Amino acid sequence: MGKDKLRRFAEIETFSNVLQLDAGKPYKGQWSKTFFKNDKQVVLELACGKGEYTVNLAVMFPDKNFIGIDYKGNRIWRGAKTALEDGVSNVAFIRMQIETLTEFFAPGEIDEIWITFPDPQPQLSREKKRLTSPRFLNMYTEVLKPGGCVNLKTDNDGFYAYTAEKIKELNLKEHINTADLYKSEYADEVLSIKTYYEKKYLKDNKNINYLKFSFQ
Repeated sequence: MGKDKLRRFAEIETFSNVLQLDAGKPYKGQWSKTFFKNDKQVVLELACGKGEYTVNLAVMFPDKNFIGIDYKGNRIWRGAKTALEDGVSNVAFIRMQIETLTEFFAPGEIDEIWITFPDPQPQLSREKKRLTSPRFLNMYTEVLKPGGCVNLKTDNDGFYAYTAEKIKELNLKEHINTADLYKSEYADEVLSIKTYYEKKYLKDNKNINYLKFSFQ
């Protein structure tokens, strides 16, 4: 591991807005009350990477709490450090495996989920690892409040098509479906937040897919 990664791993140990591994489990069912010390809604960003969406959403919506989740601490470091430096208090990060989501959040505790440019896991043998596979969708429906939405942004047309197919197969409620977000009517201030990876994709003239759906 490089010296820079080691430095970041050591630094996030001191960050008040980062919880690592099992440290987040005691807050299950009481993230707003006990961790954030308020009664605001809780929104998750899964596979948050550098946390651009998590932090920007927190700035845009100070009346909500935002939690970014990723297993790679050197990525979380960037978003967590930015939030601390800018005094954004309604944001936190958890270094954890998304597969253990229900161990950290109680049924109906989450108001909304964002998935921004995840690994598409294109190999058929890795379908279970796709963040919109039935395995993960079952987790989301458990932790989301009734009517809570999932938002997906991806440059990968195959992953977008796969997710749209699962929405149809499972009879989920589709709210928005566009294969070219920035040429659609939906590209508002929130959806125009751009992650590090999205900026790279747009430079390569890739289209950005967006899906918003719920389980009721």
